Amino acid sequence: MQLYDCETAPSPRRVRIFIAEKGVEVPRVQVSLKDGEQFSAEFRAKNPLCTVPVLELDDGTCISGAPPVCRYLEEIYPEPALLGRDPVEKALITMWGRRMENEGFEAVAEAFRNATPGFKNRALTGPHEFAQVPALADRGRQRVALFLDMLNDRLAATRFVAGPVYSVADITALVTIDFCRWIKAEPADRHADLRRWYDAVSARPSAAA
Repeated sequence: MQLYDCETAPSPRRVRIFIAEKGVEVPRVQVSLKDGEQFSAEFRAKNPLCTVPVLELDDGTCISGAPPVCRYLEEIYPEPALLGRDPVEKALITMWGRRMENEGFEAVAEAFRNATPGFKNRALTGPHEFAQVPALADRGRQRVALFLDMLNDRLAATRFVAGPVYSVADITALVTIDFCRWIKAEPADRHADLRRWYDAVSARPSAAA
């Protein structure tokens, strides 16, 4: 199998960190989003949504999107478990992972894609054009501010995002915090627990993936 990746994009980085935590090697193929390679007929055949990451299996099956790719990798490389070990842990990791994605990652993307000149008519990912809406950029920034407060409160009560163990929820949160720099946002001094957690997860070797 091989991973269709873009070294500079935040979403495939989530899969690279996941793979690094598993301690396995997956060959990577770089897709230049800047040059529009995701819109080529060849890549559309693998993922009509024109997004990365995409994991292509040996039989040609293509799995797109960070959560589905991580789900597959967890099934074939179960250790260390990053999606949970028992029903409760699995449910909590799924719940917090979705919150990291919906309230954090997507909020940053909303602010970034609706305000960055290079994304004119590309306010949403995918094969179709959508005009930028400045009000959505403002809303995205408001959502990011709320997300940082929420995450700090959560991490005041637990070592990692979903509980006592490191999981895919931490991966999504880490990439989201780094993604915040793209809109010149970052944790404030009052986010002491978030900063404690961020320093710890950033020090893991996988964070450099």
